[in-house]
Amino acid sequence: MAKLRGFLETDPDDSFTTYALALEHAALGEHDKAVELLEALLKRDPRHVPAYQQLGYLYLDLERPQAAQAILRRGIEVSIRENDHHAGSEMQDTLDALETP
Repeated sequence: MAKLRGFLETDPDDSFTTYALALEHAALGEHDKAVELLEALLKRDPRHVPAYQQLGYLYLDLERPQAAQAILRRGIEVSIRENDHHAGSEMQDTLDALETP
């Protein structure tokens, strides 16, 4: 994590590094920090498809299903525009599972 933080000091707008740091925080159970980083990333780079997917999963871990549904829907829309069919399909599967009674 120290290396990733160092990279962000050099380039605070680096989407890949921000995403990687968020995943590290999530892996450590620091979900709130991971959410904060991913939300900031999506404000800065709304085309970053993996961030929508991971943020949706984090919202589910935090028992925020409505937020998860909303971010997954947005992520699916972006994945279509960005031709990221694999991530879009995974997000759709998660969304379908959430919406199935």
